[in-house]
Amino acid sequence: GASLLRSGARLVRARASTRSLASRTRTVTRAAAMEPPPKRAGVSKAAVGQMRATNDVEANFETCSTLARAAASQGCSILFLPECFAYIGIAGNDALAVMEPLDGPLMARYRQLAKDTGVWLSLGGFPETGPDADHRYNTHVLVNSDGDVCASYRKIHLFDVDIPNGPVLMESKTASPGDAIVAADSPIGRLGMTVCYDLRFPELYSRLRHEMGAQIMLVPSAFTKPTGEAHWEVLLRARAIETQSYVIAAAQAGVHSEKRESYGHAIIIDPWGKVLAKLEDPDNGIGIATADIDLGYLEDVRQRIPVDKHRRKLETFKATVEKE
Repeated sequence: GASLLRSGARLVRARASTRSLASRTRTVTRAAAMEPPPKRAGVSKAAVGQMRATNDVEANFETCSTLARAAASQGCSILFLPECFAYIGIAGNDALAVMEPLDGPLMARYRQLAKDTGVWLSLGGFPETGPDADHRYNTHVLVNSDGDVCASYRKIHLFDVDIPNGPVLMESKTASPGDAIVAADSPIGRLGMTVCYDLRFPELYSRLRHEMGAQIMLVPSAFTKPTGEAHWEVLLRARAIETQSYVIAAAQAGVHSEKRESYGHAIIIDPWGKVLAKLEDPDNGIGIATADIDLGYLEDVRQRIPVDKHRRKLETFKATVEKE
């Protein structure tokens, strides 16, 4: 299902509407092909979030708090929040002013939020203190329901791109790349932790699945509107199909400032590549979409097409290029 919280927005759902936040739900039905087996042990409910962060740290925290409470009220064990959930500045170096270590006061507030709501939080991109005063890390942080930081992943692939008819974004000017691949266990399964632009590097997801046992690939993002319209869903579905994993992609949406706009369309995809839940309205949309994560179904998909058994280490093969 999907819930959309937006002032003035028309909320659509399959059943009768009520005024309660938790009941504002759209139902998304799994496609007929490759129907899941009956529910069993190993099924958990997850929520993916969509928001429009700005340079107002307090307003961003209040938005995240609203989404966390909504996830808790709908029985979700974990909420996934997007890249830059805590802060999006106007200039590229603005985030340097708010960067802090993971044991700092701002992260402490999000840790307390997880504890207060009883919901695990995947915090998709935090301005962690970097190696020098001019650089931060773009860090994906996993917090459990006791408020403890369980894992953190520093974004490896930095977005240095001049987009035609779009913005010029040079992430490496104010951020340093990470140097470790991270998977972490959670109530819904083993999570493969990535951030946004990592999506375009399938070898990362291959290692997370085949070497580290990841079952759910996380892609918290702030995709630009031009690249999102062209590539967002097709790349996410490709990663799900390639790795036979769930993909959960929280998203920034709407206009953050005069220089920056994000695509939105937060989404949950199953291991067969089917969309389970999606927020359709990205225009300043703030909300959650929910879906069941069924590890039994995941294993069923992997057994039907056993790519893990068929996979060969191509790096050991001789490579040739025939030229004229």
